[in-house]
Amino acid sequence: MSREHNPQAEQMGDESMARNLAHQAEAIWPQEQRLFDRYGLSGSLRILDLGCGTGEITRRLAQRYPQASLLGVDILEENLARARAAGDAGGRIRYAAGDAFALDSADAAFDLVVCRHMSQAVPDFPRVLAEIARVLRPGGWVHLLSEDYGMLHFPAWPRRGDGDGFDPDRFWNRNAIAFLEGIGCDGRVGRHTPTLLATGGFEDIAMDYVVVDTLRVPRATFAGIITAWRDGYAASLAGASGRDPAAVRADFDRMIAAIATPPAYAVWQVPVASARRAAARPATRPLASEAVIR
Repeated sequence: MSREHNPQAEQMGDESMARNLAHQAEAIWPQEQRLFDRYGLSGSLRILDLGCGTGEITRRLAQRYPQASLLGVDILEENLARARAAGDAGGRIRYAAGDAFALDSADAAFDLVVCRHMSQAVPDFPRVLAEIARVLRPGGWVHLLSEDYGMLHFPAWPRRGDGDGFDPDRFWNRNAIAFLEGIGCDGRVGRHTPTLLATGGFEDIAMDYVVVDTLRVPRATFAGIITAWRDGYAASLAGASGRDPAAVRADFDRMIAAIATPPAYAVWQVPVASARRAAARPATRPLASEAVIR
């Protein structure tokens, strides 16, 4: 995949991303796995895990669908090496490097396409959705975990006297969303995903939310996610917002401390959208980013 299609190659290749994917799987999968029941799929399925990273979810999908064959596609060989080292479910999992904008798979090749934590990381995600529609069989399902950085909520510290206050909502808008906009990505793609699916001709669209918070998820696991983001992204976020990297790290540390310290409450609402490819595809129609107002 070219740099144009992968503007976050540096961050995705950092060792912090492997930590992040492991913590996210521990936090999210226990709730997310139940959502697959609605697809009514079983037997010798063909499943694509697009943007599979280190294979954390590919392996869980193999357990959930014990007769399926799975293909995990990622842009980075370092991630794929970690995935292969963790096993192939008795030969049912194959991993391959690939470009999500031009998949090396035949039309209608898969019964289910899973794409998690990727939609906010690539520019012009509707083009990826068009590829997903192409490789899905008619009536096949797509399962999208699309992050939205307006859906992270942490305690705020009001300014008192000469002390510094902290507005976590402003932090994510000024830093994370600004960084993603600067590289052509959509930091609010979670809330835009149902519209993108409808524009792309998908049917039976549903939107669910996995709640990662300090009541449902172990604090250490939740804190591990934010710590990994800090380690992989603080410098880039500082560059996008024009702030001192030390100040950005300090903001991350405030949120990490809130997660780690009872009884403080923090929550990340994680959008999970699903849809079914129409049995008969409509005539080709453009899937432009302009379909969503940012």
